[in-house]
Amino acid sequence: MSRADEAAYTEFFRLYYDRLFRYLLVTTSGKEELATELLQQTMIKVARHIRVFTDEAALWRWLTVLARTAAVDESRKANRFLRFLDRFLLLSRDESPAAPVPINSFDSVFGEQLDYLPDEERSLLEKKYIEGLSVTEIAALFNTTEKAVESRLSRTRTKLKTNILKALEHELPSK
Repeated sequence: MSRADEAAYTEFFRLYYDRLFRYLLVTTSGKEELATELLQQTMIKVARHIRVFTDEAALWRWLTVLARTAAVDESRKANRFLRFLDRFLLLSRDESPAAPVPINSFDSVFGEQLDYLPDEERSLLEKKYIEGLSVTEIAALFNTTEKAVESRLSRTRTKLKTNILKALEHELPSK
């Protein structure tokens, strides 16, 4: 595999694809779509970083580390923006409707900046963080690739963050 031998890759997939998938199914508590997504990420890492192992047990340990790392990374990535939304606007449980929201508060600025996003970008964020759809599901809805969805999400989050920080610039303590 390290010499880009297609037959070696084919044999590797035959031997480890299903086994890694079952491992990831257990890791994700039976979430088949998430396990499939993580398996793809793991296989990409394998293709990029394959090396020679002294025995099968060492190879399997390395594969499970890659798979667990992919699961942890995906979990962190998915939860990061949700926590952001939870703290500041959409999912806040402590927010009292009777309490007036100051005009220049983060919540109002966040809401404004979210409204300023083009419909497609706002829809993309809603599908991912409100409806909880996976990148694979969103890609199917938007008739595009998973990589394109991941890139759009990243650009949209960065754009939203930049716009919020710019709008709140006057409220931030000066250095």
